[in-house]
Amino acid sequence: MEQVFSYIISFGASVMMPIIFTIIGLCIGMNFGKALKSGLFVGVGFVGLGIVTALLTDNFQTPLKSIEDIFNLNLSVFDMGWPAAASVAYNTAVGALIIPVCLGINFLMLITKTTRTVNIDLWNYWHFAFIGAVVYFLTGENLAWGYFAAIICYIFTLVMADMTADKFQNFYSLPGISIPQPFCQSFVPFTLCINWVLDKIPGFNKLDIDADGLKKKFGVLGEPIVLGVIVGAIIAAVAHVSDFSNFDAFMAKLHETQPAATTTDGVMKIAKDILFLGVTMGAVMELIPRITKLFIDGLMPISDKTKELVDKKFHGKKIHIGMSPALVIGHSTSLVCTLLLIPTYIVVSVVLPGNQFLPLASLAGLFYLFPMMLPYTKGNVIKTFIIGLVALIVGLWFITDMAPDFTSAANRVYELTKDKASHVPDGFMAGSMDFASSLIGYCIYAAVKYIKWIGAGILVVITAAMMYLNHREIVKDEQKTK
Repeated sequence: MEQVFSYIISFGASVMMPIIFTIIGLCIGMNFGKALKSGLFVGVGFVGLGIVTALLTDNFQTPLKSIEDIFNLNLSVFDMGWPAAASVAYNTAVGALIIPVCLGINFLMLITKTTRTVNIDLWNYWHFAFIGAVVYFLTGENLAWGYFAAIICYIFTLVMADMTADKFQNFYSLPGISIPQPFCQSFVPFTLCINWVLDKIPGFNKLDIDADGLKKKFGVLGEPIVLGVIVGAIIAAVAHVSDFSNFDAFMAKLHETQPAATTTDGVMKIAKDILFLGVTMGAVMELIPRITKLFIDGLMPISDKTKELVDKKFHGKKIHIGMSPALVIGHSTSLVCTLLLIPTYIVVSVVLPGNQFLPLASLAGLFYLFPMMLPYTKGNVIKTFIIGLVALIVGLWFITDMAPDFTSAANRVYELTKDKASHVPDGFMAGSMDFASSLIGYCIYAAVKYIKWIGAGILVVITAAMMYLNHREIVKDEQKTK
């Protein structure tokens, strides 16, 4: 079963999601043509997202590595990105059955009125499998502990999706939708706490700058595409600092491949690199919102039909359809804050005491910090940036602490499957911002690692309390509508 499931997963989201969503569409009563079209829109959206992600990671990896060399950085945790985390997640005994197990739990929670969310974001089930897999290897390949961690994470996320659904729906104008993705939901506690503190600072609560306001204030310079060009060009320029200071060495290296190159050719090559990276970052900022529309076009018909079916089965009771945060990552504030955080994140990772992680491949995942922040910051760029920065700083310590066990899990998966995505370079430990920096995931991991049975007990109590509070709220709301 594990090998079969791993084989299916190896197709990737762009192939899996059209199949899954076409089947879901047919099961809920959509005709084949509409179901297939919806599934293909989602698949094409993932293809587009993959292309944009590759634009970011492929073109930025070399200059960021140059920056690491220039400043003599010695960070031992290699950024594996989400593919490694997903590979570890699904290529284990925990990942093999995570989807049917979680769907079963979702059904039980619906009938016991401990959740209102029907989670059809099947691709992102790897988040639950990942924390389960890391705990599985942490505890000596103990399957019970692995599933315990995954299930706790899933239940907690479903409850959080319910609690944040109204805010999410009102802000994005997406009725009936919730986000049961633990990475996004992990930033809600940061948002609530820091937003409250910022509102207490005299005058700060009046500093309301949204992305549209930024455009009006700075004109064309406030456009995400232009900001992208500027940030990309600055990163490229910093990567060439040593070439500026030691131009002769740069020319000598250039002559190895271009013997006839002149000084002008050398200057033009540096200029080309800077301008190319700038335009590439601008392209990423412009393409993300366009790709987001593909997800919306594909997922909304399924969402509407699912809601219609659920309303019939649950007699019109309030139900949320759990969707991927990819639906909303194209929001203008998300784009602006991502642009600002990319260079800031890199600088912080270099100077932060106790951190061993330099973000490279994970930079593409920065878009996913913001879907659940914005409903609480109301799109305020300054607030969102500050909250995102604090969350990332804390996340760097999470990644560093989890790295040894992530590495053990990745090495074991590579040993068993030879999946290149899970291969850790020699001399490094494995890390990834994607879920390894999640507050929810890390707290589960740390509770099991450091206080084991006591930690498990604390997790059960907190999760049970969350379920009870959610149940009470659901029942109270149903009584009001009678």
